[in-house]
Formats: sequence, structure tokens, C-alpha cells
Amino acid sequence: GKNILCEGAQGALLDVDFGTYPFVTSSNPTSGGACTGLGIGPTKINQVLGVIKAYTTRVGMGPFPTEIQDGSGEQLRELGHEYGATTGRPRRCGWFDAVVANYAAQINGVEAWALTKLDVLDTFAEIKLCVAYRYRSKEFKTFPAEIHILENCEPVYETFPGWQRSTANARRFDDLPRQAREYLKAIEQMTTTPIRIISVGSDRQQTIFC
Repeated sequence: GKNILCEGAQGALLDVDFGTYPFVTSSNPTSGGACTGLGIGPTKINQVLGVIKAYTTRVGMGPFPTEIQDGSGEQLRELGHEYGATTGRPRRCGWFDAVVANYAAQINGVEAWALTKLDVLDTFAEIKLCVAYRYRSKEFKTFPAEIHILENCEPVYETFPGWQRSTANARRFDDLPRQAREYLKAIEQMTTTPIRIISVGSDRQQTIFC
């Protein structure tokens, strides 16, 4: 009669069946993996919470449309401590990708987001959010199945002003700077999924429940 919280490893795009093959892992880190990996019947799962960062990261090879190639990418990596926990391998960093987020929500049945590392964006004067991909003059708002499109497309961005002040002490949504609230609302709108948890630091107290 107890509730169980299952936490998946890795990320949706590393799923062997639904990820960016061949740049995937050998298992199913999507929510369905809780059934096959733990022996839990699918009807016993009553909520799926998707965990996303306020920006996007990827480890190793594979398509990454929003990867930042200039100093902002390095800034994200350093501020977010984006290095592998066991290997120390640097993670590739980029702007938030709503196309990927929508796809992840679809294949996982995500009902709400837990958004982490909002505080990493505190110092940026400008923040970008990818709303579509452009490939050969065609615009994709849904995740393309062809990997060559992902490897050669250009991200279509909406640009938001940064808040440039600390969010670390925010404990309620209304404590956040107006620009941060607008950025989060844009993510909700573009992914058609509500944000229920916001993390503004590594301490467990630095968590906002919406």
C-alpha cells in the first residue's frame, strides 16, 4: 500500500527505441522502462513528472541543434558544473529546445515538468528558446524522425531578456524576477505542459513548488 518514486537515468533521446539512434544507450530510460525494468504494471503508474533543465545538455556524440558554439556554451558549462559525475567528461551545452521537450513529453506521457538549474541562467543578458527547426527552407515544429535533418537543421529561436540577478533565495514563484517568470511561462506554453517544480540551487531548500 506504499507509494514508490521511480527515477529514470540518462535522458529520453538516449532511448534505444525512440532516441537519436545510433547515438543511444542500450536500454529504455523513458518512463516505460519503469514497467519493463522494475516489473511494475503500466496501470500502476499514476503520475509521470518530466525532469528538464532550464537549458539543454548532451553527453557524447549525436545531433544537438541548439548547441552553443561560442563562449556562452562554456559559461553554461562552468556555471552549471556540467561535467560527468564519474568520468568528469564535459557536457555539451545549448539553449532550451522546446521541440525536444515536446517529443520527450510525448514518448514519456509527461504530465508536468520539474525544471532544474534556473539559477544557472541568472547572469545572462539574453536567453534563447528554440521553438522550431529549419531545414532546406522547411520549418519543423515537431521532432523529425530523420537523423540527417537533426544533424543539419538550424534552430529557430525566440529571444528573452535575462533577469541578471540571483534567483537562489526565491521560495515562491512570485519571488522570481519578472523576466524569469516570463521565460518559464513561455516554456509551459510552448510545451503545453505545466511546470510544477522549479529548482534554483543545489540545496533541497532551493526548490519552488508551483
